[in-house]
Amino acid sequence: MDSGNKRYDVVISGEATQMLVSHARFLAQVSEPAALRLIEVFQEKAMSLEQFPERNPWLTDPLIPTGKFRKLLLEKRYLLVYQIKKRTVYVDSVVDTRQDYGWLL
Repeated sequence: MDSGNKRYDVVISGEATQMLVSHARFLAQVSEPAALRLIEVFQEKAMSLEQFPERNPWLTDPLIPTGKFRKLLLEKRYLLVYQIKKRTVYVDSVVDTRQDYGWLL
């Protein structure tokens, strides 16, 4: 079996979905196209985690356990926060990098 074709299941939590909707709703007050682009980019990036989710760096913060969560930047200001367990990628949060996100965990 070719290990280069390993695929992971991607599970997006309800909380991550709600956070994305909240960010998009806020962004839409300034620019509806930007809000739609954020949603589109989120979908593309989240599905890209089906292959090689380890490519992204660890999320580092004094309040967050080391080596638990990885991060993927979306549209310069948002982070898709996820963890990998066996063959499944769990998208836990979508956070605005301009805000303190230590409270997540």
